[in-house]
Amino acid sequence: MVNLSLSARFSGLVGVVWALGAGLSLGQPAPSPGISLPLNDLSAFVSPASNWRIVGGVRADLAKENTLVTTKGTGILANIPLAHPTADPKNPYKYDLFTTLQHGDIDLELDYMMASKSNSGVYLQGRYEIQLRDSWDVRTPNVHDNGGVYERWDEKRPEGQKGYEGHAARQNVSRAPGLWQHLKISFQAPRFNANGQKTENARVIRIELNGVVIQDDVELTGPTRGSAFDTESATGPIRIQGDHGAVAIRNIRYVMYDKPRPELVNLTYSVYKGKFQKEPEYDKTAPESEGATKVLSASVSRIPNEFLIRYRGTLRVSEPGEYRFNLGVPGGGGQMKINNQVVVAPGEWNASGKATLPKGDLPFELLYSKFVDWAQPALGLTVAGPGVREFVISEGAGSNGEEVDPILVEAPTNTILRSFMDMPGEKNTQGRTLRVTHAISVGSPEQVHYTYDLDKGALVQVWRGGFLDATPMWHDRGDGSSRPMGMVQRLGAPVLFLSQLASPQANWTTDTTGSGFRPKGYVLDESDRPTFRYQSYGATVEDKIRVLSDGHGVQREVSVTNPASDLYARIISGASISALENGLYLVDDQAYVRIDNAAGAKPTIRESNGRQELIVPVKGKVTYSILF
Repeated sequence: MVNLSLSARFSGLVGVVWALGAGLSLGQPAPSPGISLPLNDLSAFVSPASNWRIVGGVRADLAKENTLVTTKGTGILANIPLAHPTADPKNPYKYDLFTTLQHGDIDLELDYMMASKSNSGVYLQGRYEIQLRDSWDVRTPNVHDNGGVYERWDEKRPEGQKGYEGHAARQNVSRAPGLWQHLKISFQAPRFNANGQKTENARVIRIELNGVVIQDDVELTGPTRGSAFDTESATGPIRIQGDHGAVAIRNIRYVMYDKPRPELVNLTYSVYKGKFQKEPEYDKTAPESEGATKVLSASVSRIPNEFLIRYRGTLRVSEPGEYRFNLGVPGGGGQMKINNQVVVAPGEWNASGKATLPKGDLPFELLYSKFVDWAQPALGLTVAGPGVREFVISEGAGSNGEEVDPILVEAPTNTILRSFMDMPGEKNTQGRTLRVTHAISVGSPEQVHYTYDLDKGALVQVWRGGFLDATPMWHDRGDGSSRPMGMVQRLGAPVLFLSQLASPQANWTTDTTGSGFRPKGYVLDESDRPTFRYQSYGATVEDKIRVLSDGHGVQREVSVTNPASDLYARIISGASISALENGLYLVDDQAYVRIDNAAGAKPTIRESNGRQELIVPVKGKVTYSILF
C-alpha cells in the first residue's frame, strides 16, 4: 500500500516551476546555468579588437561619462572605447565581440557594470539585442533603455515608424553606474524545417534583471536593428556591442538546450471511483473506466471528486542523465514511478523529485487521487534534464482555475503602507526567514521607495521600480505581509541606528534593552512624507528620509537633541565597504553611501562579526545618502 496523503500541504515547487493557484506553471529558467565562459584571456572570442581586454578589477566614476578604470588581473571582460576608432566598411562590427560558442536555445546569465551615460548590448545569436545601458535617470523605460528588447528597423517605413516591435522593460530596475547588475536571459531559437523554411519565430522566454522579471514571452519576428546577419538561423554566436560605450562583464554562464525531449508512449489509464487515501489492490478493484490515451490529463475521469487515476506507459529517454520532475495534482495526492523506482514520492497538491535515467524505454506509472471536493481536478507534470529545458509533458500545466489576481499597490503620490515585511537571507532565532513586524513602507512617484522598522528606528531596505505586492497581505485570510515589486537593496537585519559605545570597536547593541528606545510615531509634511520620532539613550530623535529629486536614491537626516556621550550612528553594514572620493563609500559593489553632513565627525569602517560596518560619532545631526 502507498499512502497518497500527507498531513502537511506542499506550498511550492523547486527548480523552474512555481505554484500557480493549486497547479503548475512554467517559471524562470534553471537557477544555476552550469557552464562558465572562461575570462582568463580572450580565447573564447573571435578576433577581438583592441578595445576589449581582460582585467582583474574595474570601477566607474559617477562624475565621468563613458569611463571605466581597470586594474590588472583576470576574470572581468572590459570594453574601453578607443579615443579615435577607425571605421571599416567591410567589417562594421569590428569593435563588437563575438563568441566562438554557437548557440540555439540557451539560458544565459552574467554580471555587468555600466559606465556613466554608457550604452551597450547583448545580441543573442548575433541577431537579437537585449539593451545594456545606464538608465539610472529613467522613470519610464523605452526600448532603448536597460533590459529592453531592441526594436526592429525598416528604412522603407514612414518617418517615425521605421523602428517597430521593440519591447521596453516592464519597469526600470537598473542600478547606478559603477555597480554590478545581474542579468538572466532565457531564449528560444527560431525553428526551421528540413527545407530551411522558418516554422517558428525566436522567443525571449524571460528576462530577469537584478532579481526582477522585466520581459516575459516576447516573440521575435526577425532580427533587431544592428543585427550582424541578414538572415535567421538555428544557431549563432553571443555578440557584445563594443562601439557605443564602456561596459564590464563577469561571471558569464550558460546552459544550452539541444537534446531531444523525453516522450510518453503507449500510455493507458484506469479510473477508480472512491476516496483513496491509499493505493488500492488493483486485482480486487474494478476500474470505473479505462483506455488508451496520448496525453496525461485529469479529464479522462468523468467523476468530479473522489477518484483515482492510474496512468501506465513508457517514458522514452534519448539523453541519459539526471532529470527533474514537478507534479501538480490539485485537491488530492500524487505519486510517480519511472523504471520501477519512486521518483515523486506520495504527496499532496504539488511535489517534485529527480532521478538519473538511462537511455531507453523505461516503465512509467503516475497516480492521481482526488478527494478534496472544493478543488477542480487538474493534472500537470513538467520535466527538465540534461540539455532539455523544462517543458510540460502533460496536457496542461495543472492549473485548477483558481489563480490569484495579484493585489498591487502603486505609488503615484507619496504613499504609506503598514505591513509585515520578510527579509530574505536573514534568519530569526528559530532559523526561519526574519520578519519585520513593525514595518512601514513609504512609496514615491519618483519610483524609489523604502521600508522603515518602527521598532528599532532602522532603515530596512530601499528599492527602485514598482511599489508593493500586497497579495499575501490581503488575499483570502492573508498573512499580513507585503513585498517590494522592484529592484531591492536590502540593508541587513534591522538594528538600532544609534548605540552608545565605550570605544569605536565595542559591540553594537543587538536589541533595545538598555537603550531607552521609545517610538513616538511620525508626522507628515505638506507632501505626505513622514518624519519618524523616537527617544533613545535619553535623546530625542527626528529621523527624516527623503527620495532624492533625481531619483538616484534616498537621503536620511537624523537630528539628535541632547545626544549622550559616546553615541554612534551605524550608517550601513556589508561584506565589504571601501572608501572612494568625495565622501563616497562603495558597499558590496551594490550601492554607494555618501556622507553629506556628520557635523565634523569622522566616519570609521570597522570589522564586526565577519562583516564591515560604517559608523560615525553623533554630534547632533547625521545626514547621508544611499545611491543605488
